[in-house]
Amino acid sequence: MPQIRSETATKKDVREFWDEASCGERLYLDGIDGSAFQQHARARYQLEPFIAPFAEFERSMGLRVLEIGVGLGADHQRFAEAGAVLSGIDLTPRAIEFTRRRFEALGLTSDLSVGDAERLYFSDATFDLVYSWGVIHHSPDTPAAVAEIWRVLRPGGTAKIMVYHTESLVGLMLWLRCALARGRLRTKFRDIYAEHLESPGTKAYSLAEAEELFRDFNNVRISTALTHGDLLTSQAGQRHEGMFLTAARLLWPRWFFRRFCKRFGLFMLIQAERPNE
Repeated sequence: MPQIRSETATKKDVREFWDEASCGERLYLDGIDGSAFQQHARARYQLEPFIAPFAEFERSMGLRVLEIGVGLGADHQRFAEAGAVLSGIDLTPRAIEFTRRRFEALGLTSDLSVGDAERLYFSDATFDLVYSWGVIHHSPDTPAAVAEIWRVLRPGGTAKIMVYHTESLVGLMLWLRCALARGRLRTKFRDIYAEHLESPGTKAYSLAEAEELFRDFNNVRISTALTHGDLLTSQAGQRHEGMFLTAARLLWPRWFFRRFCKRFGLFMLIQAERPNE
């Protein structure tokens, strides 16, 4: 497997980026009371309707569940409401504080703390399910995070992880804007993601690379999802705005992409099991 890791981005860079604003905070969170958090959740699941079928929140009752990267806490809320015995970590104090406020406003409970996906502080074989949506591809050492997920899962436990997919329409747009338009034709997609999509050093993976990341797991199932980012049906992330995106939203042939480019979505959904011992 090729090394897919930024040599310049550090964990401090990643922490500082997301501690300025958690994912979706500026675009979709208006306040810190119960109604604002519920409004944020509605917006999230409308934009990303494939989260709930993948996460299967309703099947987590009584399970020990760890979420890596709680963000603003919408998915964490769904696990808590389903009756999971819940723990959650995030690299940033900002995200933990938002999720704590969310849970206080809604009367929910979880063991929440600042933590590092590459060095989880939990004991071996603790959780029935480890869930992480769009997080570990930001970690400087993603393979270490996957190894930690394997370690803290109980034998037979399940990992449900979303990471970015290299061959995506989002990647193509970024390459057109940040490489082709600047005459940098030899720029690789992995460098485009690392330099221009979200936090410094962000990674994306091919299907083969994802299979290699999860080679120690059993029953690995991988699919991709065409997202609102690929289709330009939402606001862009906190690093992207301007005339290019405005023009692209008007000209983007969404009907064509929905019909012929379903496998070129940004989100790669991975479900895998720790082998029984």
